[in-house]
Amino acid sequence: MRKGMTGVALLSAATLFALHPSIIQKGEIKPNILQDELPVSTSHDSEELVVTPAGQVPVTLVDTIDGDTIKVYLQGKIETIRYLLIDTPESKNPKMCVQPYALEAARRNDELVKSGTLTIEFEQGNSKDSYGRLLAYIYVDGQSVQETLLKEGYARVGYIMNPPYKYLSLYNSDESSAKKSHLNIWSKTDFVTKWGFYGCASG
Repeated sequence: MRKGMTGVALLSAATLFALHPSIIQKGEIKPNILQDELPVSTSHDSEELVVTPAGQVPVTLVDTIDGDTIKVYLQGKIETIRYLLIDTPESKNPKMCVQPYALEAARRNDELVKSGTLTIEFEQGNSKDSYGRLLAYIYVDGQSVQETLLKEGYARVGYIMNPPYKYLSLYNSDESSAKKSHLNIWSKTDFVTKWGFYGCASG
């Protein structure tokens, strides 16, 4: 009986490896859900990662950090998510002053991420930043939070570190529209630069 059980186990392992050898690594079986390995933390409660047909992963909001960063509950762990391809003025950097429109961007981001069902989407090849934060596109009820912040003039396109990006052209168009209308960050001359933002909020 034991010999038969061993044969079945070996057959199952061989079949699994043949289907996708990359899911067996260092003795662990990893979920092969996206084309690229998802940058998520494993948990001890065997919680399964759910991915929608649109390639988005449902998450639960824990906290809004600022205009382009949130904390979420993902697969059994709290993760910090830095929004891909956008940048908003600084309000929490201890080495910098609070910049114009930083608080407004943070408030708008908070309104958006609390207004419906939150999902995130990963970009292949761009999973984490240098601070260990996950990088993702953010959606509420299927609508892009990044696009809304860009269109309303609370964010600029930035941190194009490892192209190509699937939504870069779309985001550039959103930014251009807000810039032409002089919305929020685009209403101040020389405030937005290719490196970020220049200046401090008064008072």
